[in-house]
Amino acid sequence: MTKSQSALYKEAGVDIDLAGELLNRVKPKIAAARRPEMLAPIGGFGGLFQMDLSKYKEPVLVSSIDGVGTKLMVAAMMGKYDTVGYDIVNHCINDIGVQGAEPIYFLDYIGIGKLRSPLYEDVLSGIADACKAAGCAVLGGETAEMPGMYGNDFDLVGVITGVVEKSKLITGEKIRPGHVAIGLASNGPHTNGFSLARRVLFQQRGYTVDTELKELNGESIGEALLKPHTCYWPAIREAMKGDRVQLDGIAHITGGGLYDNVPRILPKDVNAVFHKDLIQDMPPIFRLIVEEGKIDDAEAYRVFNMGVGMVWFVRPEFEQEAIKICAEQGFKAFRCGEIVEGERKSLVV
Repeated sequence: MTKSQSALYKEAGVDIDLAGELLNRVKPKIAAARRPEMLAPIGGFGGLFQMDLSKYKEPVLVSSIDGVGTKLMVAAMMGKYDTVGYDIVNHCINDIGVQGAEPIYFLDYIGIGKLRSPLYEDVLSGIADACKAAGCAVLGGETAEMPGMYGNDFDLVGVITGVVEKSKLITGEKIRPGHVAIGLASNGPHTNGFSLARRVLFQQRGYTVDTELKELNGESIGEALLKPHTCYWPAIREAMKGDRVQLDGIAHITGGGLYDNVPRILPKDVNAVFHKDLIQDMPPIFRLIVEEGKIDDAEAYRVFNMGVGMVWFVRPEFEQEAIKICAEQGFKAFRCGEIVEGERKSLVV
């Protein structure tokens, strides 16, 4: 008897039926991460989203794409996949939030060597829960099972679209000497610097994800590394209401740290100067990596966020109100620098 095509495909490493079965398990969660602008349920060839243009005079769409990177390898070492969905969603939301854009819909891509449970459901559940928390719809996604490409590994990528009124775009062009830099605290490396962190902690020092050190205050190394990327959108959204504070520029501190991300929004005739001694409550995982790896400060502040996940630039009269708004939304914030005359550089002193 000739085997069916799907059976042959399964023997080649791709299980179509399993993909459908696992997706059905998380469809209720995905369905909960929706907005009224969605015109059809997930499953079509393209996601349908009808914007309510009556809410805007000049709507500007803002899009971004990113991945979780080798943090996925730490998740695999721990066998814990429920937080990486939050990582990709929150990273993407922050990337468009810095321009004032409200996240409206998100799409994911999972490329994997062999589809398996509960990895698949955990990742998608995290994505759905993070989107629901931010009021962002899960509009669709793609799962590609490619045994010859990924082996036993997988990759996770997200694409997000947001919208902002053109007059409310946050561009950085108004940043001038005298502006202050407000740092919003991170809870760890977020989604950047993991190749260096893994090399130092696991390869050079021989620790495991289960290693507990007194420097980490009761957490294992894996727990400290796997904390999900913080979503700062609630604070940005609140700050954009009314006239309590004027946000003249925002930088999301990802790969490249304070050195490379901040200049992306600076006018050409100013510098940002950050003071290491003003960064409050730096997560101890950073000091561990830096000390164990003998990493100098210049590289550390370029590879990692070093405790500052986002920076707001405001005029001095808005400093205290900006910090207060962040606290109201559950974020620790602090003055960590200022703007001076310069040539579009970021300095850490």
